[in-house]
Amino acid sequence: MSFNRIEDWDAAYENRAFTPGFETYPPKWQAAAAAHREAAHAAGRARLAEPYGPDPRQAYDLFLPAGTPAGLVVIVHGGYWRSLGREDFSHLAAGPAAHGYAVAMPSYRLAPAVSVAEITSDVATVITAAARSVAGPILLAGHSAGGHLVTRMLCAPGPLPGAVAGRIVHVLSVSGLHDLRPLVETDKNADLRLDPASAAAESPALARPRPATRLTAWVGGAERPEFIRQSELIANMWLGLGAETRLVIEPERNHFSVIESLAEPEGALTAALLAGRAPAEGALQ
Repeated sequence: MSFNRIEDWDAAYENRAFTPGFETYPPKWQAAAAAHREAAHAAGRARLAEPYGPDPRQAYDLFLPAGTPAGLVVIVHGGYWRSLGREDFSHLAAGPAAHGYAVAMPSYRLAPAVSVAEITSDVATVITAAARSVAGPILLAGHSAGGHLVTRMLCAPGPLPGAVAGRIVHVLSVSGLHDLRPLVETDKNADLRLDPASAAAESPALARPRPATRLTAWVGGAERPEFIRQSELIANMWLGLGAETRLVIEPERNHFSVIESLAEPEGALTAALLAGRAPAEGALQ
């Protein structure tokens, strides 16, 4: 029997260098996102660059379905809290919008200009702003750092007003990071500026979930082992603290391909997100 140990923290949390063909993903996403924004705007179903704060990055795009929205989906992008924005992922709204949901796609301020805690505050603020515009249940989805941020919204105590948090019926964390303490050991921390205390404070895996929380932790089977472990961790920890949780390891998907089915009306992620709308029989109400 052998023991496992992480010898290289940077490699453990590095995705690009370990994903063949990584360089093809950003331009593909940007082209699909631009096409979706243009089509939605031409159809009168997009409200672009709605501000929720004074910084240029404190804005969101709202994509509307045909007819009255069934509720609100908020999709939070990744980028290790340091890069990317809503314009890179507009096309992901297509899946939920096809099922009648309004979809908010926010940007947020980035490290190192602001801390992870301030980014968490931005996401809480934008969800609150979008919730004022769209009635009904709220579903959250986030990828990578975005997975951390949407999960963080259901920590107790949490950053959202109680009335808004009470409308959230499901959180989908895709390749999320739920324990930030290991990131203190990485070169990324030069920008994130986490210390042991702030990393622990921003770690959903170390917090209690709000009552009636429903969480899906979804990760690709071809991802780095740490990302799989992080998804297993939150599903396990929150299950033991009273939440409804499920873990999905999607075969052959890497850290970048894993998010793409959210853009498809019948995609696996779209189905998983919407499947969390109604509590299971006997679930905590």
